[in-house]
Parts: sequence; structure tokens; C-alpha cells
Amino acid sequence: MCRSASGSIKKAESVYPTAKDIIERTLMPSPEVINLGYEAIADHAFNSDHSLLAVARNNIAELYYDLGNSFEFGAALKGHDRKVTAVDINSQNEIVTCSQDRNAYVWKAQSDGSWKPTLVLLRINRAATSVKWSPNGLKFAVGTGARVIAVSYYDEPNDWWISKHIKKPLKSTVLSIDWHPNSVLLASGSTDGHARVFSGYIKGVDTRPEPSAWGERLPFQTLCFDYVNDSQAWVDDVAFSPSGNALAWATHDSSIFVAYPSGPDQPPLAVHEIDAVSLPYQSLVWTTESQLVAGGFDCFPVVYEGSQSGWKLARNLDDPKSHKDRGQATEQSAMHMFRELDLKGTQNESTLLPTIHQNAIRTVRYIGTNYKGKSGPPKVSTSGDGKVVIFSV
Repeated sequence: MCRSASGSIKKAESVYPTAKDIIERTLMPSPEVINLGYEAIADHAFNSDHSLLAVARNNIAELYYDLGNSFEFGAALKGHDRKVTAVDINSQNEIVTCSQDRNAYVWKAQSDGSWKPTLVLLRINRAATSVKWSPNGLKFAVGTGARVIAVSYYDEPNDWWISKHIKKPLKSTVLSIDWHPNSVLLASGSTDGHARVFSGYIKGVDTRPEPSAWGERLPFQTLCFDYVNDSQAWVDDVAFSPSGNALAWATHDSSIFVAYPSGPDQPPLAVHEIDAVSLPYQSLVWTTESQLVAGGFDCFPVVYEGSQSGWKLARNLDDPKSHKDRGQATEQSAMHMFRELDLKGTQNESTLLPTIHQNAIRTVRYIGTNYKGKSGPPKVSTSGDGKVVIFSV
């Protein structure tokens, strides 16, 4: 069932952190930094018990195993001849990778410790940009530059994965995708500025979903939601809330939108626009129904909190102002730059950013509240510059 995305847009104002926020931040555990070299990381994913970390880098996917005190390299998944753009792991520890070579593979662990690839018939003529397993692990979706979304499922008689295409009304590259908790609805963000929700229902694979605010009858490719902001900026990432009753997306004009559907063929209850005082975000995740974490070109993650009545900036994780040592070094080098040039003919300037990440954050993943068998506050993992960093929110 189609629905209109018309409705009021409420802008949320950013606020400075309160004394309570500062105290809570001080008591939070320090971030865990997993150093994996200096080459950029396009994407990363943990398995369900966090014992396996998959990292997309160059034209391979690297696997790292948790040995207790550190993550050690275990294997390299080689099969793509172009850059691997995305990686994901399902609950059965099956790994899916996609690449600019227009291919995707599903990798399964073998008894001898090796990983066997299975071909995915994507049938696309442009690069694959993103990939996500459905929550039930029976299928996955691939965003592409071919103006289609490939929804892939296993064909046991032929031992390969085949795909059905979501085409209309996509008119440009699909940059991001995310599954609803019911494993049927699929959100997408694309370079035409649209955030959409489709049905990814596959007959014979999925069970009929319960009716929701997004729709009731959901044959494959049904468009359930379609929204474009005034600037028509690229939609860099989309994410369903844990309940699936809200959708958030980040756009390349440094904005975040949060929409609350009301029912089939009805305008949404609310669409909130959060104007971020920052560079654009490339990735965002929900930790709870009232909390979002986003990361991007500012090199540190940011927490937003709110509800259907409104959203606001809550705090920064890895706030640059808290790194006094790096900040002082940078300030001192700036003060003495011309003196060094005058006296020594050289410039002794620090190149470190006052953040853990030294480059843009490409991916933010939700880990949960139970990491390595220890319960605690919600945690997210971030990557982009050769590190995977785990933050408590």
C-alpha cells in the first residue's frame, strides 16, 4: 500500500550538554580501540557474539578473531577484483560481501578453517554499494549504482543465491539500505534525495508479516513510504528504529530526518528535521527508541535523543575538546609555526586530529548492551581510518 509523505516538518534545535550529561560522560568506560593498520576501512561487521570481526578493505574482506585481549588476523576472503564496498554477517555466521566489480559472495566457514564462497546472481551492470542481511538471516539486500535494489535468497537445488529486483521508482544510485525487524520491509536512501520504504517480501521464503503502520498488504516491491527533503541532498544512510515504528536518515546537507508513520495511505504523524552543526554524517544507528548515534566527516560520533515530539543533540562521543593533550599540541604548533620556519626553515606542526579517528567515520554499527559477555550501557562500533573503535553510549 502506498502512502503519502506529506505532513509537517518540525526542525529540532541543537542544545549544549547539561551538567548531568558531562557527569555521565565522565563515568562512561573508555573507548576500546582495535588497531588494524593504516589502510582505510570501507565497512565492518561483528557476528552475534562479537567473536568475529569482518572488515572490508581494498578488494578483500579481512577476518579477525577475538582472543580475549586482542583481535588477531584469521583469514582473508579473496574473490573480488575491485574494491569491496560492504560486508555483513548474519546469525548463522554467514558473511556476505559486495563490490564495485558488480558481484556479491556469501562465505561459509568449512571444517578445515577455510571459507567457501557461493556466487550471488545480482544481475546488475553497475557497482554494488551496500549490503545488509535481513534480521532472520534468510536473505539480504544489495544497494547498487544500477538504480535497483537486489533482494537475494538461497536457491538450494542450484546451490547459489538468486535475486529479485526492486526498480520503480528508483532513479539513481542506492547508497544505503536497512531492514525492518520483520525482515520484510526494506528502507533505502539514494542520490536522488529520496528516503523510501519498500516491501521485500519473497514468497516461499518469508512468512506473512503482521500489519504495521507502514502497511498491511505487502507484495514484493510495494512502495510504502517516499520522502524527499527540499534540498534533495543525497541520502547517505537510513535506519529503522528497534521497533520498526520510526525511520531515520542522514542527508549530505548535514541533516538528519526522523519520520513516524501513521498508517497506510496516511501522512506521517511527524517528520522531524535535525540541522546538525557539523559536517555531513555517513552512517547512523538506533540504540534505543529514543536515541540515535551518527558519525561522519567530523571524525567523532554524535548522540541525538528525542521522540515523536522532537529531537535534539545530546552529546558528542570522543569530544575533541576533551583531548587536551592533542589540542594543546596543535595549538602550540600553530603558535610557533612561523618561528620554526624563521629559525630552522622547517615547520614542526602536529598532524594529529584531536579525536581517536584520524579520518572520516564511514560506518557506525550497533553492538548492543552485552559485549564480550559483559552487560553495560549500549555500545556502538565505528570505523573508517584503519581502526575499529567501540564506544559506550
